Parts: sequence; C-alpha cells; structure tokens
Amino acid sequence: MSSDMPPAAKRVPAERTHHGDTVIDEYAWLIKKDDPDTVAYLEAENAYTNAASAHLKPLQDSIFQEIKGRTLETDLSVPTRKGAWWYYSRTEEGKQYGIQCRVAADGDDPPVLTPGEPLPGEQILLDGNELAGDSPFFAIGTSSVSPDGTMLAYSTDFSGDERFTLRFKSLSTGEVLSDEIPGIFYGGAWAGDGSAFFYTMVDEAWRPNRVFRHTLGSADPDPVVFQEDDERFWIGIGLSRSERFLILGAHSKITSEVRFLDANNPLGEFTVIRPRETGVEYHVDHQNDRFLVLHNQGAANFELASAPVDDPAVWTAVIPHREDTRLLDVDAFQSHLVVHFRRDGLTGLRILPEGAEPYEIEFPEPLYDVAPSGNSEFVTSRLRLGYTSMVTPPSVYDFDLPSHTLILLKRRPVLGGYDPADYEQFREWATAEDGTRIPISLVIRKGTPRPAPTLLYGYGSYENSIDPYFSVARLSLLDRGFAFAVAHVRGGGEMGRHWYEDGKLNRKKNTFTDFVAVARHLKSEWSGPIIARGGSAGGLLMGAVANLAPEEFTAIVAEVPFVDALNTILDPSLPLTVIEWDEWGDPLHNADVYAYMKSYSPYENVRDDVYPPILAITSFNDTRVFYHEPAKWIARLRAVAQGGPFLLKTEMGAGHGGRSGRYDAWHEEAFTLSWILDRVGVSQ
Repeated sequence: MSSDMPPAAKRVPAERTHHGDTVIDEYAWLIKKDDPDTVAYLEAENAYTNAASAHLKPLQDSIFQEIKGRTLETDLSVPTRKGAWWYYSRTEEGKQYGIQCRVAADGDDPPVLTPGEPLPGEQILLDGNELAGDSPFFAIGTSSVSPDGTMLAYSTDFSGDERFTLRFKSLSTGEVLSDEIPGIFYGGAWAGDGSAFFYTMVDEAWRPNRVFRHTLGSADPDPVVFQEDDERFWIGIGLSRSERFLILGAHSKITSEVRFLDANNPLGEFTVIRPRETGVEYHVDHQNDRFLVLHNQGAANFELASAPVDDPAVWTAVIPHREDTRLLDVDAFQSHLVVHFRRDGLTGLRILPEGAEPYEIEFPEPLYDVAPSGNSEFVTSRLRLGYTSMVTPPSVYDFDLPSHTLILLKRRPVLGGYDPADYEQFREWATAEDGTRIPISLVIRKGTPRPAPTLLYGYGSYENSIDPYFSVARLSLLDRGFAFAVAHVRGGGEMGRHWYEDGKLNRKKNTFTDFVAVARHLKSEWSGPIIARGGSAGGLLMGAVANLAPEEFTAIVAEVPFVDALNTILDPSLPLTVIEWDEWGDPLHNADVYAYMKSYSPYENVRDDVYPPILAITSFNDTRVFYHEPAKWIARLRAVAQGGPFLLKTEMGAGHGGRSGRYDAWHEEAFTLSWILDRVGVSQ
C-alpha cells in the first residue's frame, strides 16, 4: 500500500443501530465523495493497483491488439426502415464513437452498404465523435426521430452520472434549436404530429418519477403531465409502433399500471388501461382496434391477452399461461403479432399471423439467443431479428413471413481468420444443495486439454438472464487454453419466473450456493483453476461466494460490485433503495429481513480466512452502485482477511458502464483479461 494513502484507521468510524443490533463501520468516511481525502485515497489505490499490475503491460497490450485486430473498425449496421428513410450507424477506424446516419428509401430491401464508403445522399444525424469533443466520457441517452422524419430529439451525458441534456435538431436544415433541457433521464417519445416531445426526470433518489411535455419553440416552463409519488414505482414513456398512442408505464418490481393517450392530441389526458393491483405486472402494445396486454394475473409465466381500445380493462386470453414457457414481450404489427419467449433456458420467437395458425421460428444451434430487433414499421411482411451464440457472432436476419424464410443480412465480421468451427459450446447441468438442476453454458476452443482453467461468469438478480452470447475479447482467453462458462443461477430468469422467485428476498442465498455448486461441478468435469467474474448485482454474487467458499476460486473479478448491500438498502435517501425493497426486502422496517441480509452481505461478512486474489473495478460517477461500496470492501478485506492481493481500480471519469469510448473500453477489458490470465501463470 502506498505510504501517502490516507489511513482508514485514523478516520472516525460510523455507528449504526437497527433492530437492537449495533454495527461499527470503520470505512464509512469513504462515502464523502467531495472530500479531497476520499479522492486522494482512490487515486492512491489506483497507483497501488498500477504498481501491482505493471508486469501485465506487455500481455495487456497484446490482448488489446488482438481485440483491435479482430474488429472491423470501419463498419456499418444493417439499415432499418422507418417511413421514407433507412436508418443505420457506422464506425470509423480511429474514432471512439458511432455515427448515426440515414438515406432515403428506395424499395423494400435495405441498401447494400460497404464499410468506409458512405452511400450517396447519406445524411448524418449525430456524430458521437464531434459531440464528445475532448471529453473523457460521452454517452447518448436518447436519439429519436419525429414520426414525420423532420426532427431529431437527442440527449447527451459528459460525466457518466446518467443525467442528460436534451436538445432538438432540424433534419431539414441541420440546425440545432435553442430549446435545451438539462437533467433528463433516458428515453422519451414524440407526439404523433411532432409538435411536442415527452421526457422523464428523476427525483433525488434517482427514480424517474415525472413526465414532462415540451412543445417545440416554447419558452414557457414544461408542464408535468404525470407524477408518480409512490417511491416504489418508476415511470417511462414511449410511442406505440402504430404511432396512434403514447404509452406511459409506471412499474415497481412487482406491480404495473399503464396509461395511454392519443398521440395526435398531446395536450389531452392519459387514460388508465387497468388500475394497479399489487403483484400484477403488465405491458401493453397496440394493434388496430385493440391493445395487446402481456400480464401475470393468475399466470406466473405471463399470458398474452387482448383488450378493446374503448374498454381496455377487459382482457381476453390470446396465449394462455404455460408452466414451461415464460412470455417475455409482444410486438404488434398491422397483420401479425410476434411473441418473444423463454423455454428450457433458451429464448425463442412465436409468430401469430392474422387468420393463420401460429408457429415458432426454428434455429439450429444447441445454445443461442434471439430477439426482435429494429422493427420500426407497423405495416410490414418482414421481421427483423438479432441472433447470436457463444460461437456465432451477432447476426441480423430478416424473417420473411409469407415464405417463412430466414434471410441473413449481416454477421458481425471477426477478422484474423476466426472460424466458428474451431470452437465448441455445451450445455451442462450442476446440482444445487437442494437438488435443483442449474444450467451452465460453456464454450472452449476445440482440442483444449482438460482440466482447463475456466472463467466462470454469473449474475442472478432482477430476473435478468445471461443468455449465450459471443465476445471478440473472450477469444483471447479461449485461444490461450481457457474455458468460459456462464452459471445460470437462480435470481435470474433463464428458467422462467419461478427461477427468479427462488433467488430473491428470503431465498437470495440460492443465488450464491448455486454458483458454488456450478464451480464444483465444473471442477469435477471440466475445469482446473476457476476464476469468477460478475458485475453490479453480479458483483454482490462475487463478494458473497468469496465469503462462502473462497477455496473454490483461484481469483475473483468484481466489477461495479454491489458489495455493501445492507448499508445501501437500509438508507432510503440513496438512489433506488426504496425501489429495491421489492427485490431484496426492507431491512429498515423488518428485523427478519435485516438479519437475513446481514448474513450474506459481502462487506458485513469478511472474515479471517484465506481469500483468493480479488480485483474490484468501479467508477467514481456511478449512480447505481456507488464507488465507496468496493472501496470499503477492499479496505476491510485488507484489514481482516488473509490471502489476496486485494486490488481496487477506480475509473475517475466514468459511470456504471465504465469508460465510454470503444478503444478505452478495449484497453480496460485487456487489463482485466491480462490480470485473469496472470492468476494461472499465463504471461503471453
């Protein structure tokens, strides 16, 4: 440790008492973000980490060059049709950010684009590189073209705190209007006639709670058209694909309430689809004279219903509930519906054509992930979808509904001679402590000797699923003899709603014991040393398994980790805390929840035991998981635990997603992978 680092032991500890339990927090002083000593401490930690990892620089540089060398730096997305235009984005070699463009539509087939050769008549909507300038961080929060194609609403963030400034650009003249609204949240929606734009703002707890309406050209204060006062709920607004209705949703972790408004009457009042009922979640899309409602009333895995526009509270089943199939989403088009679902741990697509029998699209690989993507047009005979697997790079298809034909439009190029046939993917199953079978997705390079060192990734919260996915950076591990595995632990949604329910609240520990069971299974069948990796709520998983079974892991990488969970969820003034009570429980008002969370919260449970080396990566401006959580955790590990080393790396100018530019992100990933390889003695 650097000798000029402000010593935590000399700081005044904080004391808290809840439900008769008094706890001393020696490192609570690190929460003071504006304290120069806090900044000095983090910078000293960075210097310490840099010194401890200096020997990795040649390997890090090699991996960066491999990522860069496999990436087509000057590239283009597949154009998406919207009205009279094809929209696409492109990247250019040497530039950090993408460029959003469009060209006039001529026919129904997307234009053929050649990287590095802009199409005749190309119009640049946004150039992220010009907007970013010299800023070390840059992100776009929304980019939305008005229904008539003449105006662009866009928002930007230059610090990583996810507070965006909204601006408007005329696509006819290129002029940026004087209208400027700071401090907005992600997203937004145009009125049908393009006269107004609806956007959301957050409260002090970083909860999107108000929808405003901005009339273009107006200097009057924007009126609040909806305000959500229940601190458990957050809100969002969008325009239906049909462009007939604005859809305003208020959602908690367990309950929904959706309103709609004629998009061509932006000054009107929103109408409730069905009033909120605790435990009932629903989502809405529009088709002709009906709404399509995906809901879980009496249907744990959700069912699809229809509701008349003039009587939207009356729901009639279209796809009844099934125990083996979790319905995820519905996309409504003029003459068909597309249902995105999950079954047997994999995603799928079901087509419901008007006047014909429903059917599902078949895919050949044993592991994959598929979802609708970029379907802006309401009247269409094609479905755009995205597809990937652990060996197949992200691919864009059009599915032609009349012929039931998949048309490959683009597969992301992987340079350097990549051949999917050189790699294998597998589905394995581990057995948890309670007998539950836990799915594992695994990929290796063919011919890799066993047992192979394995990077094991996990998440396991919020019903978020870590579906099989391709990674260019991962090839640098696989080609050096690693296996890569994803543990589909409970708390995620891979096996349906029950999978989520069995890994939250007072069953949260299943997430952690499942991950340990997967590690032990892999050691018996596949793996040598196992390095665990997870981020955000997956970082909580990393901290929990470090306490639970440190002997199972050769090293652990925890990114923006939620490791001080109990202290955070006890403080309702912090961003997202009250919203999170439906996920974790309310330890502030419930002694049983307090005791349960205290029994697994990583920071609370560091003990005098031998821990593996741990690398914690965080961001100073993260508004979701504050930097001080991993900072406190690493400090306590150093003070209490044996083993290590325990390293903290803080991005001083970034947010929850880390550094924003693609080259910066590649450098960071190369650093992390070089640290992982070094843990098992791979130095080149």
